[in-house]
Amino acid sequence: MKLSCQKNTLLDAISVAQKAVSTKSTLQILEGILLEASDNILKLTGNDLELGIECSIQADIQQTGAIVLNSRIFGDIVRKLPNDTVFLEVQDNNNVYIKCGNSEFNIMGISSVEFPELPSVQKENPFTISQEKLRSMIKQTIFAVGTNENKIILTGSCLEVDEGYLNMVSVDGYRLAMRKEPIHSLENKLSFVIPGKTLNELSKIIKEEEQDINIYITAKHVLFEFDNCRMVSRLLEGEFLNYKQIIPKENHLRLKTSVKPLIESIERAALLIVSDNQKYPVRLNIKTDKIIISCMTQTGKVQDSVKVETEGNDLEIGFNHKYLLDALKACECDEVYMEFNTALSPCIIKAVDNEKFIYLVLPVRLRSE
Repeated sequence: MKLSCQKNTLLDAISVAQKAVSTKSTLQILEGILLEASDNILKLTGNDLELGIECSIQADIQQTGAIVLNSRIFGDIVRKLPNDTVFLEVQDNNNVYIKCGNSEFNIMGISSVEFPELPSVQKENPFTISQEKLRSMIKQTIFAVGTNENKIILTGSCLEVDEGYLNMVSVDGYRLAMRKEPIHSLENKLSFVIPGKTLNELSKIIKEEEQDINIYITAKHVLFEFDNCRMVSRLLEGEFLNYKQIIPKENHLRLKTSVKPLIESIERAALLIVSDNQKYPVRLNIKTDKIIISCMTQTGKVQDSVKVETEGNDLEIGFNHKYLLDALKACECDEVYMEFNTALSPCIIKAVDNEKFIYLVLPVRLRSE
C-alpha cells in the first residue's frame, strides 16, 4: 500500500474512526484503525465489536492495500506532523513508513486479515433527520441515560418513530428526558434502543448543520450514514420501561420561571454540598410569587429566592441538585413550566414556547415529612 493525502484531512478521519476503537480490549487488533486504500479513496475503520465507524477520504493511491495501525500511536503521530502532504507506505513485514515535510516515522502495523468486518446492515426501515436536530435531541436526553449495568436496557435511549415524529427517551430510574422532532419516514411504527455510548459518540461527529443523516434499523443493528461516514451499532435487547405510565397527566401546582436565574440560584445553594457522597437535598419552598431555595449541610446553610408565576397551592419539595440542574441546563430555552402534585411526586419540566421536550425528576424525601 502506498498513498499520499493532506495531513488535516487524514487527522479528521482518524479522529472520527478513533471513537469506535477499543481502549480495554485483550485483542491488540481492536486497538487499531484499519486503513484500506483503493480507487483514490482511503477508508479508515474503527470497530470494538459493539460500535463500528468507517470514514472515507480522498487520497492519491499509488498502490492499493490494507494495514492496521495502533490508533493512539498513529493518531498522535499525524496530530504532530506539519500541515503538509502525508506520504504513507506499507513495506516488508508490515513496517509502515510515514513522511511529512522533514519528519519521518517507521512504525509496525498489523496484518488486516484478522480485523473484524463491520456488520452488514440491510437498508431497512429508513428515516431521515437533519444532523443539527439529531445532535440537539441527543444533547437534551443523553444525561438521563442509566449507568447501572444490572439494567442494561436503561443504558440506552429508546427511539420511537410514529406518525412522522421521532421520540428519543432516556430513563435512569431517578429522572426521565424526552425529546421529539418531525422526521421524513415511512408510515410504519418503529421502537428500538440505542446504547448511550453510541449516541454520545455520534453527537461528537455529526455537525450543527441542516445536512441530513440517514438512519436504517434492523432487528439487531442501527446504521447511520452521513457525509463521508458510516456508523454501525448493535441495538440493546429487551423491553424498555413503559415511560408513558409514569408521566403525570394532571398537576395541582404549576409555575412559570426563567431558566437562567433558577439555575444560578440552585448552583449557589449547592455550594455547601462539598462531596458527592453527601445526600443533602436542595429544598424548593414554592410560594405565590417566588421559590425560596435553601440547603442545610454540616458546612452551613444557605437561602436564596427566584421570582416565579404560580397557579395552585404552596409546596415544599426537595431534589438532588444535580438531577435538577442537568434538566434545566439541557432545556435550551429561556422560560419553562414546572408542574407538581405532592412533595413525593415527580416534577415535570416543559418549555413555555414549544412542546419539544419533557423532563421528569423524582424528588427526595425531606426529613420533616
